[in-house]
Amino acid sequence: MPEQSNDYRVVVFGAAGVGKSSLVLRFVKGTFRETYIPTIEDTYRQVISCDKSICTLQITDTTGSHQFPAMQRLSISKGHAFILVYSVTSRQSMEDLQPIFEQICQIKGDIQKIPIMLVGNKSDETQRELEASEGQALASKWKCSFMETSAKMNYNVQELFQELLNLEKRRTVSLQVDGKKSKQQKKKDKLQGKCSVM
Repeated sequence: MPEQSNDYRVVVFGAAGVGKSSLVLRFVKGTFRETYIPTIEDTYRQVISCDKSICTLQITDTTGSHQFPAMQRLSISKGHAFILVYSVTSRQSMEDLQPIFEQICQIKGDIQKIPIMLVGNKSDETQRELEASEGQALASKWKCSFMETSAKMNYNVQELFQELLNLEKRRTVSLQVDGKKSKQQKKKDKLQGKCSVM
């Protein structure tokens, strides 16, 4: 079965409770929930621009536990881009990403062509176990991009997904559809009083 080219699949991995669902929900719906509800697997869709036409950004929010290795392998083999999330409040959550990263390398082969973002979430928390420099060091080792976010404060959430799409080399993908800017972007431009080059 040929793969649908109008879908751009992003898979979000990370240990339980690091805020994967919070990041995805904040991006897709602009909401944040305080309560933790474990995820088995959810998929969200957002319309984006892809090679000057419209395609669907399909975000798969995976389970934080390792109960479903077959699902994990399938998500990796179908994924076009990956977001690996840890919590800056838990060193263990960063260590938990190692086997996932290794599996992505194993399944995808040459990962130099695959957009991968390492994300330190919960950057608003004061009880840190990890500094940004440690995330940056791991990203350098893995040759991927790095960013700290806070789903709660809506810090770097939109930027995270835009940056991930910017890393795509095989086609042009953007959160802006038809060159139209999102309301947030228009507001940002107005506040800055600058033009933005598209």
